[in-house]
Amino acid sequence: MSKVILVTGAGRGLGTDIAREALAAGHQVVATGRRRREEVEKTLGGPQDNLLVTRLDVTSPEDAEATAQAAVDRFGRIDVLINNAGNLFTGYFEEISPAQMRRQFETNLFGPMNVTRAVLPIMRRQRAGHVITITSTAGLVGMEFTSAYAASKFAEEGWMESLRYDVEPYNIQTTIVEPGYFRTELLVDGSTTWPELSIDDYAPRTAPRIEGMKSMNGKQPGDPAKLARALLTIAQQEKPLLRFVAGADAIEAAEAKAKDLLAQAEASRELGGALAYDDNHA
Repeated sequence: MSKVILVTGAGRGLGTDIAREALAAGHQVVATGRRRREEVEKTLGGPQDNLLVTRLDVTSPEDAEATAQAAVDRFGRIDVLINNAGNLFTGYFEEISPAQMRRQFETNLFGPMNVTRAVLPIMRRQRAGHVITITSTAGLVGMEFTSAYAASKFAEEGWMESLRYDVEPYNIQTTIVEPGYFRTELLVDGSTTWPELSIDDYAPRTAPRIEGMKSMNGKQPGDPAKLARALLTIAQQEKPLLRFVAGADAIEAAEAKAKDLLAQAEASRELGGALAYDDNHA
């Protein structure tokens, strides 16, 4: 069944793959990006009847409102929103400036919130819709050198888990997508920002970390085109997955985290399970 699918960050990386695969599958696509509309359109094969390209900086509520209205004006509805746009601020916490930390949250958390806030009134009027938000394995597992990115993705996960209950009564579905390492453009300049500050204690660790991340680009195991097709499969499900752990490396990390949480809960049982008020105590 053909759907109207709005994809953020469609000008490069995974977003481009999602938009291409959706068009190939016969869907109507609203492809958004910060680049000029003509550039995004060219990336997707030029003008097409089923394609609307809009300029969208997700940190701008005004851009988000304009894109949502343009989608309805062109296609009459929005069935699926795929919050894909994001970036990576990396580094040790003390070397990430407060301004960098705020910019990380503006894009990775408040950005998808802006777009979702613009789209939800349309989906509520339809009494149908599906919000898919791409977080990361870093939204499940904190790792060295990723405190800003992981913090923004953990926050995104908490928002999406709670949003589910807000919108279920209006027949709006939600899915959190937690990819592992995919061969996208996340690790290239423009998507990755290195720490602004430098602290001597961290210096021997910072340089090798940066070089290691740069060398990983283009060698990630995941195929973004296959991930794009998997997302379209989920968008067609009658009861879509609430959480999609994408990639063998992501599944392994999720399983390890689940086991660790259970172990920590059990280790906390004696001390943490006896903290209630004793109402019978004199």
